[in-house]
Amino acid sequence: MKIDNSPARGTRDLLPAAVAVRDHVLSTITEVYGRYGYQRIETPALERIERLSGGQGGENEKMIFQVLRRGLPERVEADTELADLVDMGLRYDLTVPLARFYGQHRGELPTPFRSFQFGPVWRAERPQKGRYRQFYQCDIDMVGEPGMLAEAELIEATTQALNRVGLTGTTVRISDRRFLSTLATEAGVPAEEQDGFFITLDKLDKIGWHGVAGELEKRGFGSEVVSAARDRIEALGEVPGDKLAATLADVLPSLPEVVLDDLATTATCLSDIGAQNSVSWEFDPTLVRGMGYYTGHIFEVTAPGAAGSVAGGGRYDNLIGRSLGTDVPACGFSIGFERIVDLLSEPPARERLAVLYDNEVPASTVLATARELRGGDRSVAPVGRSGKFAAQLKRMEAAGFTAFVHLRADADAGALEERPLRDD
Repeated sequence: MKIDNSPARGTRDLLPAAVAVRDHVLSTITEVYGRYGYQRIETPALERIERLSGGQGGENEKMIFQVLRRGLPERVEADTELADLVDMGLRYDLTVPLARFYGQHRGELPTPFRSFQFGPVWRAERPQKGRYRQFYQCDIDMVGEPGMLAEAELIEATTQALNRVGLTGTTVRISDRRFLSTLATEAGVPAEEQDGFFITLDKLDKIGWHGVAGELEKRGFGSEVVSAARDRIEALGEVPGDKLAATLADVLPSLPEVVLDDLATTATCLSDIGAQNSVSWEFDPTLVRGMGYYTGHIFEVTAPGAAGSVAGGGRYDNLIGRSLGTDVPACGFSIGFERIVDLLSEPPARERLAVLYDNEVPASTVLATARELRGGDRSVAPVGRSGKFAAQLKRMEAAGFTAFVHLRADADAGALEERPLRDD
């Protein structure tokens, strides 16, 4: 039987040039986050299915890859419930595993705990350009800090990491789940129906107010609800940072004072961050984010040339309590690693030297020559001589080598001449 050698649908193989870009992005982000005191942890790809499907993952819970229990028979009864067959699932993000991690290891961790994670996640997406069933996330989280310092530091560290990677001119969009709840309440949306209302509102940038109104009507919301929400949202468009709290208080009189204070603090911090890192910011009353576990500030970062956001996160003070039985303040930021890599099409420049050796040269001599030539940030690898000389040089250049030395059987290794593969 002939085996299909293509990767699984919705996944992909990565060639060395693509991996070089990814390694550069990851090492740069890791270095920046490390300077802010974030420590890298690792969590398993598999989590218990009841944790992944606990109602906090929003739409992502519909895309969990579920894993069958061990030891099942080859055939099961036709009326067997799926829950009786499944006990694990592949993680769909890194935040839910972090909450479980912190609940298990809290006694061994400092307060606040600054966490950094990088790893693959899986979602049963419909494969299309830019959307994969397996992709990588890059997260930082601060656990145990109740104040706005967490939000401000996460935003500062992440925007600086993006700048260092090469994404400049970014914009931070800010909102707050408590603001959204007040907005929905004043517009006449019952508390138990607000999740559905937010899911539809989150599509505003894709389908516009006409599309949002149509979907809300299908969900049972009357035109007066849509009109009331729209009036309040449009009254908050393009509000200057120094007038944000006052404008919010006028538009939403029932908005709690603590929310106004938190947003005012964040606005001050963002103004300082923007002045230092050339980052702009705005309050976006339509920003929702899909995860059900957010409890306070939510934020996203957009960049020129990027379709959608390149990073996003928010505060989730109740999620860890599912493991501990008591709530712990927490805030996190996830970088859209795959989107950033797609925006950076060229790998970083790095010198790669080939030791092109004739077949008669002993292996010990080849290895000793390569060893002596390695130094600094240069990569040196032996390559056996084969085929036509010019054709082989072209193959070496295509493989990423920038220069070569030719090691012949009668050559003096100390007098080898380095020659570029491309004459610019």
